[in-house]
Amino acid sequence: MAHGAAAQAAKPAKRRDAFFDNAKYLAIVLVAMGHAWEPMRGDSRAAAALYITVYTFHMPAFIVISGYFSRSFDASPDRIKRLVTGVAVPYVIFEVAYTFFKRWAGNDPTYPISLLDPWYLTWFLAALFIWRLTTPLWKIVRWPLPLALAIAVLASVSPDIGDDLDLQRVLQFLPFFVLGLGLKPEHFQLVRRREARLLAVPVFAMVLVFAYWAAPRMNAAWFYRRDSAQELAAPGWAGGVMTLAMFGCSLVLVACFFAWVPGRKMWFTALGAGTLYGYLLHGFLAKGSRFWDWYDHDWMHQPLGEIAVTLIAGTVITVLCTPPVQRAFRFAMEPKMAWAFKDSKDSKVGAASRRQDRRAK
Repeated sequence: MAHGAAAQAAKPAKRRDAFFDNAKYLAIVLVAMGHAWEPMRGDSRAAAALYITVYTFHMPAFIVISGYFSRSFDASPDRIKRLVTGVAVPYVIFEVAYTFFKRWAGNDPTYPISLLDPWYLTWFLAALFIWRLTTPLWKIVRWPLPLALAIAVLASVSPDIGDDLDLQRVLQFLPFFVLGLGLKPEHFQLVRRREARLLAVPVFAMVLVFAYWAAPRMNAAWFYRRDSAQELAAPGWAGGVMTLAMFGCSLVLVACFFAWVPGRKMWFTALGAGTLYGYLLHGFLAKGSRFWDWYDHDWMHQPLGEIAVTLIAGTVITVLCTPPVQRAFRFAMEPKMAWAFKDSKDSKVGAASRRQDRRAK
């Protein structure tokens, strides 16, 4: 038994898959661009169309990847520790930081600190914490994805759920996380074939044309999944229809997005490990741009200005994902917090295996 543990410890660390790091980086760039386009939607139909298109798939793609990498979560002490230090603690830190930022930059000195009401981007951390905790359940039910879709549909017609922990978003985005849990490497290989890459071109073209038509006619709040149908002034039955329709559309565009993601190591591959840093940190600039009226300049609402804003957003989020930024903010994003936890049996076994391996060498 001990020899087997030592042999296990002697195996080289598993290499990161460049495809997933590339996908996470490209998705976070689209998140930043989407936030940059938001104030321009009223003046530019093209920006509104791009906004709708990107919002159809960028968070679903992130959530599918999150589900895929949560497959090994088994609620063991070590994994619970990582969930607390890597998700719950950053949630608390950034929820408090965003609150003070809103008080200062938004000139709202009485805005309350509320850990139950995520402000702006922190909803994703609250959702990820809940989703990952439920992973063992999804592993044992017979039809996990249909069940998750049923829950999402019920949430979309339940206006009384309220804002606590953004439960509407937690439940309406749940199917994408459950889908990720059920995926295997061969499923990603399927959408990365040359045929899929070619097919993705006309699909995205058709979606952009439809989005251009729909932009002035459709309420973009449907894509946020933070409200019930009734809260969006729609009949209850529309919630179920839109939930299923948007899930199908998002699924197609997520597949097309993955088809275009390069599988080899690129200049930006290493940045994929820092996407959560970029996600949470760029929120201060995204909200600051509204608080400080950056979009009041006329040139920003011209075609060249819109292109410039898009490029600036992509550059800023890229910088925020770099290793120096990760090192500077690791205390908040990935605190070790050994002082806060008892030594678990898993940790002791792992430490014993490592010591035995070192002696064997």
